[in-house]
Amino acid sequence: MNLYEKMKNGTYIIAEMSANHAGKIENAYQIIEEAAKAGADCVKIQTYTADTLTIDCDREEYRIKGGLWDGYNYYRLYREAYTPWEWQSALKEKCKEAGVDFLSTPFDKTAVDFLEGIGTEFYKIASFELVDIPLIEYTAGMGKPMILSCGMGSTEEIEEALAACKRQRNEQIVLLKCCSQYPARYEDMNLSVIPDMKKRFGVPVGLSDHSMGSLAPVAAVALGAKVIEKHVCLSRKIENPDAGFSMEMEEFAKMTEDVRNAEKLLGQASYELTKQERSGLAMRRSLAAVKPIAAGELFTPENVKSIRPAIGIKPKYYDALLGKRAKKSYEFGEPIVMSELEGSMR
Repeated sequence: MNLYEKMKNGTYIIAEMSANHAGKIENAYQIIEEAAKAGADCVKIQTYTADTLTIDCDREEYRIKGGLWDGYNYYRLYREAYTPWEWQSALKEKCKEAGVDFLSTPFDKTAVDFLEGIGTEFYKIASFELVDIPLIEYTAGMGKPMILSCGMGSTEEIEEALAACKRQRNEQIVLLKCCSQYPARYEDMNLSVIPDMKKRFGVPVGLSDHSMGSLAPVAAVALGAKVIEKHVCLSRKIENPDAGFSMEMEEFAKMTEDVRNAEKLLGQASYELTKQERSGLAMRRSLAAVKPIAAGELFTPENVKSIRPAIGIKPKYYDALLGKRAKKSYEFGEPIVMSELEGSMR
């Protein structure tokens, strides 16, 4: 699997399962199947346990305040949301059967080692781990493509994460613009940073999107995003920590369609006419006789006009034609020919 090669063929679309399996492997299998049908290139999971992310502590500092997870302590949230490691090899195989790539986000070195053991071909680093330089460096050391989500990241922190990869001689890096809100508000997205990131850091850039709907991914693609990541679920009615900001499959299918149509709209930087445009050239204006004109008669505003269709010389010659004597006679509606201007054109 060569992520860079796949991005040359169009936007790479990742369906993030996260906690939307709601603790049932049957749901996870169905998410993979439905995401593939909806146009995903890849289905992503997360590899952690509550114990690899935090500690079971009920101090006030370990409680989440506000947002979708208000009132949870970190340990309880991650215990509910995690994807059992014993599923993950089977989920990877299911992705293969469905024709999509398998991707996971490791959250510590044991997760990286585990994913290496099941043959993971590339890695995603979550926004909250962007500052975990030892984890990034260890993961990059596997020599596989790295997708780094940059939510909350300063330019300095992004540079440090890139440097960690490059110390491992890993230049296969994609950065994702991300607004780490759940869900993210449009006014906080700042997608204009995408072309700046591409120029500033010299690597492909995409969007990890937590907003609702398809608008942000389409806008991101128009700004140069090469990867789109979106949380997906079977239904927001299936309770789990991520359902509230995830796309249902019908919505995800519409998003993939919108992204592909946006790619078509962007096309290439070319001034060449399409076949359909060339057929429309006949509807341009040109100079034609709007009264009969005798040979030797002056061309005037009364007997020559710029009209449709494009059967005569271009309207740009109108001023040069006026006041000259016709070299031939013209019937009403007959196009003016270029030979009338011979000798006066340089």
